[in-house]
Amino acid sequence: MNKVEKALENHHKGYNCAQAVLCAFADVTDYTEDQLFRLSEGFGFGMGTQGTCGAVSAMVFLAGLKKSRGVDAIPETNKKESYELARELINSFEEKNKSIICKEIRGDNLRSCDGCIEDAVKILEEKLK
Repeated sequence: MNKVEKALENHHKGYNCAQAVLCAFADVTDYTEDQLFRLSEGFGFGMGTQGTCGAVSAMVFLAGLKKSRGVDAIPETNKKESYELARELINSFEEKNKSIICKEIRGDNLRSCDGCIEDAVKILEEKLK
């Protein structure tokens, strides 16, 4: 099963959009799927306010996981690289979907949640190569 299929399966099992995306990438992090599920729960449904799309939040979360050197590296962390990757991911998603705001995407029928999840996973796969 590829990551898009895994993420969509997660969503259909009841994971929110952020959890569905982030947990599909558990194999490339130092975290278990259960840990990622718990850490990202509050990011679903646009952080519970229909704000920033959960799939987008998951992309940014993963950018930090992939680029940060951790607390032991302070002050020599990779914040700049994390921010740059986050910006690239967000810009790619926004170009494709015209917004990163859950309420706008869903309310204006720009894209379904499944579509947003699929887009986020594909963008991550491309940018994390």
